[in-house]
Amino acid sequence: MNDTEVREVEVEVEPGVRLRLRHRAATRPGAIDAPSADQRANRLGATDAGPGERGAARRSAREAEPTPFLLVHGLSSNARLWDEVAAALATAGHPSWAVDLRGHGESDAPESGYGTGTAAADLAAVITALGLRKPVVAGQSWGGNVVVRLAAKHPELPGALGLVDGGWIDLHAAFPDWQSCEQALRPQDIDGRPAAAMRQWLASAHPDWSDSAREATLANMRIRADGTVARRLSIPHHLEILRSMWDGPPGPDLPLVAVPTLLLPALGPQDERADTVRRAAAALPGATVRWYPGADHDLHAQHPDSIAADLLTLAAR
Repeated sequence: MNDTEVREVEVEVEPGVRLRLRHRAATRPGAIDAPSADQRANRLGATDAGPGERGAARRSAREAEPTPFLLVHGLSSNARLWDEVAAALATAGHPSWAVDLRGHGESDAPESGYGTGTAAADLAAVITALGLRKPVVAGQSWGGNVVVRLAAKHPELPGALGLVDGGWIDLHAAFPDWQSCEQALRPQDIDGRPAAAMRQWLASAHPDWSDSAREATLANMRIRADGTVARRLSIPHHLEILRSMWDGPPGPDLPLVAVPTLLLPALGPQDERADTVRRAAAALPGATVRWYPGADHDLHAQHPDSIAADLLTLAAR
């Protein structure tokens, strides 16, 4: 992957809060970045045609348009984990925007506003500001829960959803009370650890990941001048997001999703956790499941080409 192909974009989602996105244009020869149907019709010379011909040209233009993708990371992750998926989408002729949610990656980290509902509202603001027409919105882990909330609260915005080992995460069902949940999921304080040691650990833990995927994971932290790391998302903000997941599980949102949805769990159909996925799929009006037995939670880092191929099925609908 060539990082020179990535353009950094900023969107102000509320006064004083800007999110950073990694935009990758379609690179397939002849592909373009999703203009409006009227623009496509104009290129076809439809402005000189009669009303019926203009309508036919616009319908043809809509059918030929590339599908935009909005890619959403999980808790304490960042947009760069989507880079290899985005490169495959671009090669297939579709532009993408991978977002750093507030407090993550290169985006602003305000004092408040950390939770599933706010993240979903931020995505709605991004889609509107960028003028994305019915994008495929894909979310990994907590990001899956976020895009489900987006589709439930803003049904007019997404064209389809991709849920990458998330979107059905229900902490209420996993823990007897919030105190148990907080104790089990509270992140470690890793500030001050050598970045070199973190790189060695990533290489050992994920030998089948590419170098760029491991470096993207390391980008969940800032590397200080002395070579040690510091968390980007603070522990209090991390816990605020976890609490929002505890208080607002995705179950009530799932039946409100009105677009095609593809569930991509990092497990197989015989796994003891598979019934949770099946229940989520049954609650969604138009859902299909593609199983990844024995895979890592960060499917988009481990199997970027397969995840891209699966997500591209949503562009064809």
